[in-house]
Amino acid sequence: MIDKNELRRTAHDNRNKQENKDELSEWIVGAFMSLPEYTAASTVMFYIDVRSEVRTRHILPRVLTKIIPNHATKYRNIDKKIVVPWCNDDGELELFHLESMDELEAGMYGILEPSQELRRLPQKQVDIKELDLIMVPGVGFDATGARMGHGKGYYDKLLENARQDTPLVALAFECQMFEEIPVAAHDVYMDKIITEKKCYDNIA
Repeated sequence: MIDKNELRRTAHDNRNKQENKDELSEWIVGAFMSLPEYTAASTVMFYIDVRSEVRTRHILPRVLTKIIPNHATKYRNIDKKIVVPWCNDDGELELFHLESMDELEAGMYGILEPSQELRRLPQKQVDIKELDLIMVPGVGFDATGARMGHGKGYYDKLLENARQDTPLVALAFECQMFEEIPVAAHDVYMDKIITEKKCYDNIA
């Protein structure tokens, strides 16, 4: 039987040791934004990286100014409504319409999150049903789309309320891929997983 805690420790260790994170992250996020699902989406959720996750904060300013890297044409302008998650005092993720990096501030543990004075403004709050595409972080994955997070269930609680037609696309380094991730009934599967080596799609 797979020890999920041991697997999580291995995944964290692999991710922490990953070299060239900036360069690989640029490629992975670029691949995400080259997806047909991204082109078709009007409202897209990006996560803001923490610790050793695939990095997104360096590319978000370009996304917000509509200058988006593309592997085929290098840069293209596409207007999207960009949404980021943040964790409330009850340990649940809420969604925020991000229009400028200046709207973010360092919260607990130095994690970037919407500023206190903005996050409760009605025009900044977003319902998950509005999302046309969701970028998902994680600790470990397998080729079936199974995802392992930090064990708190934050993303599972959020994603189970997404529209059924909204693609869930995870970003990861190849070192975070495992032969099998043990899952529970509440775990949500990814539709695609993008690493620096390939895009795992057509998965369960």
